[in-house]
Amino acid sequence: MRVVTIPRYFDEKGLDTVAGELQPWPPEDKLLFDAHATRWASPYGFTAMLTAGQALRDRGAELPRLRVPDDQAVSSYWAKAGFFHHAAEYFELHGKVPRRAPVGSSDVLLPVTPIRQSEDVHQVVGGIQQSAERILTSELHLKAPDSMRFSMSLSEACQNVVEHAGGPGWVAVHAYNWRERLKRRVVVIAVCDSGVGFRASLEPTQARHHGDRWGDKAALEDALFHSVSRFPQPGRGQGLAAIKRFVLQHKGRLSIRSGTARLAHLPDWDNGPPLQDGLPFFPGAQLQIVIPSTEALPP
Repeated sequence: MRVVTIPRYFDEKGLDTVAGELQPWPPEDKLLFDAHATRWASPYGFTAMLTAGQALRDRGAELPRLRVPDDQAVSSYWAKAGFFHHAAEYFELHGKVPRRAPVGSSDVLLPVTPIRQSEDVHQVVGGIQQSAERILTSELHLKAPDSMRFSMSLSEACQNVVEHAGGPGWVAVHAYNWRERLKRRVVVIAVCDSGVGFRASLEPTQARHHGDRWGDKAALEDALFHSVSRFPQPGRGQGLAAIKRFVLQHKGRLSIRSGTARLAHLPDWDNGPPLQDGLPFFPGAQLQIVIPSTEALPP
């Protein structure tokens, strides 16, 4: 059995570590995802872990094990965020799993929500839109028209999971204090899926334009910088463009990882790399948005 260590703080960078331990993909060994020492996970961490479980099941792998966090406060929050509710379908859970049910959507939290191709997908996406709008308004005090425009773009990104990815996906939204890094209240949004990824989605129409340069990096650049869509109709592919405009306007951060590349729009407060290529492969596509409040936290 191969042990995949979940980082102590499981966020966007933590996914690269996990992806590295899953190589070569897909792994042939039975896996143990060990989160016993994990102290915190972002919406990105929750949705990415479910994406890994979903991708392994879709490829016929043996059900992986997941060792839950030993810290009861941590595992209780994971349950509150709805992670265990869905993880039980993709992992054999080991350890003390809290009995508490996931909370409903609130002013600070949209629990992990699946996005699947079904008759009620529009209803699910509509609920995500309303929840995101409420969280942005209550937590960051954004004006209602601004939060409404963004939540509509977010709902389109969620709909794209069904239309583009060729598989189910996950979304989560949390609000919390980023005291050490930014000294601000932030809203963090993650949309992850285990589908075909940007490269395979755009390859039939875009690969010939790039020649030998075609790959995950070029596909992300086409999607994020040029609003390219695999659909020929005019106006398609504008969801990401609208999200990008909103994030830049509000000094936020937007990143998209797909396959072996990550592309990011970075604000002044983030000195990370805007482009990373040659990352360990991870299936599907993972989007993260961080929007800070305009007001600093009190000392």
